[in-house]
Amino acid sequence: MKYRTVMMYMEMGCFVACVCGWILVCATLPIQYWTHSEVGTSVLTNSRSFSNLWKDCMSDQTGMMDCKEFPSLLSLQTYIHLCRALIFTSIVLGFLGASLALIGMKCTKLGGSDITNARITFAAGMNYFASGLCAMFAFSWYGNKIITEFQDPTHRTKRFELGVALFIGWGGSALLIIGGLVYSIFAGREGCETSPIDQEKLVYSTSGAPSPDMLEPIGEEEKQPPSPPPTIETKQILETSSKPLGKAYNKGEYV
Repeated sequence: MKYRTVMMYMEMGCFVACVCGWILVCATLPIQYWTHSEVGTSVLTNSRSFSNLWKDCMSDQTGMMDCKEFPSLLSLQTYIHLCRALIFTSIVLGFLGASLALIGMKCTKLGGSDITNARITFAAGMNYFASGLCAMFAFSWYGNKIITEFQDPTHRTKRFELGVALFIGWGGSALLIIGGLVYSIFAGREGCETSPIDQEKLVYSTSGAPSPDMLEPIGEEEKQPPSPPPTIETKQILETSSKPLGKAYNKGEYV
């Protein structure tokens, strides 16, 4: 299998992985179960609490659910503001990465030369990688806050556990990081390590003319020795061949 074909399938696999990871990160925003109340410490449990980055909710045994949005933006804790900003940054970077990947991949044929496409694909991989890091940091910080409060013996309010949205976010972040890293390694090796001089040599050699590397200068020791001076016999032969032919004689003159 040719190298170009292998690279094409690799780019397609990374693109699918990164798009799936980006969709999973986006799907965590409307999910309400970022945290849910811990029910093992109480004997009678009539209600259950859960929350996300936008609101707190509560449900009872009948299935009725009541949600209340956070009343004030300035009164929120710092980690919630930071998680919001990081997740939105991750979504924007993932969208830019998908746009660049569609232009630079070898199977789309939307870019220019192979070197230009490789550099565009490298930029897409870096966007995907940064998107995954932002999302991973946001979900990890939020989860660490929940675990710290749960294990704190002096914490008097209701304790919460990790919700399903965090696990979905961790999976999507891992896909973005892995796909972006593979994109960056292979595309960077192909595009970023090739200089413009090498590109000109490649174009010159493929246009039908010999490559400059193939033209080796002839040294002094490789020059042909000068031809020896002509001898006397050679001069006579040259003079004889250069003389005009004599006049033609009729056959009757010899009879």
